[in-house]
Amino acid sequence: MNINFLFSRIGLLIISVALVICVLVISSLPSVRIDLTQDDLYSLSPGTKNIVSDLQGPLEIMFFYSESATEDTPQIRTYANRVQELLREIIIASNNRISLSVIDPQPFSEEEDLATQFGIQAVPISQGTPGIYFGLVVAQPEDRENNPQGRAAETLPLIRPELEQFLEYEFMKLITKVNEPDLQVVGLLTELDIDGGFDPVAGQATAQWMIMDIIRQLYAVQRVDNTTVEIDEEIDILMIVHPQGLSERMLYAVDQFVMRGGKTMVFLDPNADSMVSRTQQGNLIPAGMSSELPGLLEAWGIEFPGDKVLTDNELALRVSMGQGQRPIAHLGMLGAQRNFLTQSDSVTSRLETINMSSPGVIRQAAGAKTLFEALIVSSSDSMLMDARLLEDVTDPSILFDEFVSEGISHTIAARISGVIETAFPDGRPIVEVEALDEEDPTEEESVSEHLSSSNNEVNILVFADTDMLSDRMWVQVGQFMGQRIPRPFSNNGDMVINALDNLGGGADLSSIRGRGTYSRPFTRVIQLQRQADDRLRVEEAELLDRLAEAEASLAELNQDENGELVGQVTPEIQAEVDRFNEQMLETRRSLREVQYQLTEDIEQLGANLKLINTALIPVLLSLLALLLSYLRAQRRKAAHA
Repeated sequence: MNINFLFSRIGLLIISVALVICVLVISSLPSVRIDLTQDDLYSLSPGTKNIVSDLQGPLEIMFFYSESATEDTPQIRTYANRVQELLREIIIASNNRISLSVIDPQPFSEEEDLATQFGIQAVPISQGTPGIYFGLVVAQPEDRENNPQGRAAETLPLIRPELEQFLEYEFMKLITKVNEPDLQVVGLLTELDIDGGFDPVAGQATAQWMIMDIIRQLYAVQRVDNTTVEIDEEIDILMIVHPQGLSERMLYAVDQFVMRGGKTMVFLDPNADSMVSRTQQGNLIPAGMSSELPGLLEAWGIEFPGDKVLTDNELALRVSMGQGQRPIAHLGMLGAQRNFLTQSDSVTSRLETINMSSPGVIRQAAGAKTLFEALIVSSSDSMLMDARLLEDVTDPSILFDEFVSEGISHTIAARISGVIETAFPDGRPIVEVEALDEEDPTEEESVSEHLSSSNNEVNILVFADTDMLSDRMWVQVGQFMGQRIPRPFSNNGDMVINALDNLGGGADLSSIRGRGTYSRPFTRVIQLQRQADDRLRVEEAELLDRLAEAEASLAELNQDENGELVGQVTPEIQAEVDRFNEQMLETRRSLREVQYQLTEDIEQLGANLKLINTALIPVLLSLLALLLSYLRAQRRKAAHA
């Protein structure tokens, strides 16, 4: 094509029409996105897309953001832009099933009243400054005015900066709860007194553990009879705590519940030392027997050595052995800090400490087809000890005599996912069917069809400790006007609620993982700032030393031989004051010079980057184009030769 044709009237007209068509096509396809960021910061996970595509009805997202009050805080404005960008991606993926409203609550306005109705309060940026609104509400539009605080609306009162990696998960959790407003049912399967019991010694009922108080505030709890034939269909999440001696009928019921896609959370323990049973005479008997789920753990791809307790020298908690005695480290009582909790999973992210007592370990079984993702791990300064050794320990110091570090980090809690096969390949156990027929011949007809493989990917959370649920490991319980008031000292309760929220959201919500941060700091700038800070600290320290020396000299000159204060300013005192003032001014001038040089270095770095982006890259592209043109010309010459 003749290049002159492109610049003719017809050519320019064709180019103009082509540009208009391109703009129309691009604007009509808003869902076509290209994410070139390293961590796919602007790409929604498949779980999010599945959730918003299966919404039961329209939803409204209200982002309460004090835009006018944050004009002088670029960090908050940048974070707000990131939040809105993610919300817009969710809106696009929902095909307009979700609407977005960005609300700026001005003082004494209806918008401020609306924010207050939903439980969003203004938070001051710093001391002495007015508060700003930075929260999110997901609601069904028809319930916005009639019932703003009901189950039809879910609120995130403050979108904290530390939530940045989990914004997608937090937003989708709210959407999932509003989309399915009914309280989910947690089925509790245990023979322990976690849900309250009876103390024959005191002759009175015992209170349920505080963890059950908290669970009942957010979920409906239903006890599961360990003789049942089938797990109730109303149960959304099955919570199994320290299973022991379950019948084949019960094991089969659990197996089929998992096969049908039921969400399951299991707490195992090789030595449940915080759970005791009592004889009719009132004698305490340690309930340190190991948990067991024969057949099921193997089918799920898990190994649980029930006769071994994990001891860890690095994670050992210090315990008091009596009044007036010095606390000593207990190798079997562990406190897993943040760096031993998986930060990419919503169950353990943002938690600081999980306390455990005589925990076990879990491993992925050889040849397992399921995905095994660790949630809590030990340090490498650990060892597996015989569980019987810890049952009778009265002096924790003797554990150090047996301890020999294995140099291996063990898994204490993990997420198991994937398609699994049943632990009962031959179907319902024959012995159980016969027993069932003897009890009630008609009951067999009511049970569900046997599943040999899970319908979809399962989602199971397994913890190798049950003592983490007991009050003594994570919370002090007080009383106020007849109400039990928890005072947590570790994050055990937070982790359990995170796990239930995660499982309750289904496989799609559980699949959403944390992503990278939006802010990508310039490491060179940070290095320059640190170098300047070091110089500033050194020179400030020198200034303070000179100030102290000058004050001492002034005090000495201002006293006579008897230590009495001199009533008048002598020439010596005045000379010393002048010298000190001159030194102080000079030092402050040096400090300003350091700060000025830092600004100059940063600006020079920015100028160099701009030069590279605006000049160097185009020059390189031009040189590449010229090189290609030259090579093409050379090939033509060679072809004609």
